[in-house]
Amino acid sequence: MVVGATGQIGRAAVRALAEDGWAVTAASLGGGRDSSWPGDVRAARLDRADDVAFAELVGEGCDVLVDMVAHGAEHARQLGSLAGRIGSAVVISSGTVYEDEQGRSFDTQDEPDGFPRYPVPIPESHRTVTAGPTTYGTRKIQLERDLLALGALLPTTLLRAGAIHGPHCRAPRELYFVKRVLDGRRTRVLSEGGTSRFHPVNVHNLAELIRLAARHPGARVLNAGDPDAPSVAEIGAAVDAVLGFESETVLIEGEAPGKGVGLTPWTARHPVVYDMSAAERDLAYKAVTTYADSLPETVSWLVDRLSGRDWREAFPVLARAYDPVIDLFDYRAEDAWLAQREA
Repeated sequence: MVVGATGQIGRAAVRALAEDGWAVTAASLGGGRDSSWPGDVRAARLDRADDVAFAELVGEGCDVLVDMVAHGAEHARQLGSLAGRIGSAVVISSGTVYEDEQGRSFDTQDEPDGFPRYPVPIPESHRTVTAGPTTYGTRKIQLERDLLALGALLPTTLLRAGAIHGPHCRAPRELYFVKRVLDGRRTRVLSEGGTSRFHPVNVHNLAELIRLAARHPGARVLNAGDPDAPSVAEIGAAVDAVLGFESETVLIEGEAPGKGVGLTPWTARHPVVYDMSAAERDLAYKAVTTYADSLPETVSWLVDRLSGRDWREAFPVLARAYDPVIDLFDYRAEDAWLAQREA
């Protein structure tokens, strides 16, 4: 049973599990289907907040429950109440649970000197934020701890996902470069020397991790990332290559001069790179794609989605997430900065 089946990760996971021989029930709020799924996948409606409906859908039981949307103590409790009917679980967590030695995390990134300084790469054993109900990261670590406490009652693999990318993303970071190409912007400005790295994970690599964890149950936490963690400058060049475009990249050493100049959804003061050796050891995981190899599928989907639409209409979640902090497409501010630089 896959909960959140028609979301970005769920679509790929259902397909991977069905093709691996599982009889899959794809549960989502709308009860829809994806065209890539085999015909024998069963689609079902599910309101995750309805404990009775959740229990009824699980019914007499399932061998594996894959949960894309769990967060916080309430969802851990919900899954725990069905432990006797679920063989094992695979649950999506997040790399936002990590904090550095000074207590900085993604929760403090907007504060002065608040961006965390993690080791490169970050192992699963690294310290995390305090569990609680306050933020996305604290809710995720609460979920992790409550599920792991169930032990053999419900063996759960928790996947700490990096920056998820691929089709059907509601906040696609790649849009930053794709829209610039579509708008004919020949120059792009990148702060931090264009070296910022925020480890991505493609939905097909996540689906492979889910497939392997379903076959090899256990109580564990694993990072989930692509085999490579390209810099923001490398990502921009890769998008250009897919679209047959050539841009000039102007680098700013250090922080951006303003929220409309040099900032991207990948911009980070310090690298965020996840250690994938545990997944390779515990699950014999091998990535099914790289960032660059997966990019054409993502770019094609973005171009289609943008066709004839304002980007805020096409991606309202992205607009809400970044517009207050980063003015993603403030070409006027960018041109003014470039003109001043050349003067």
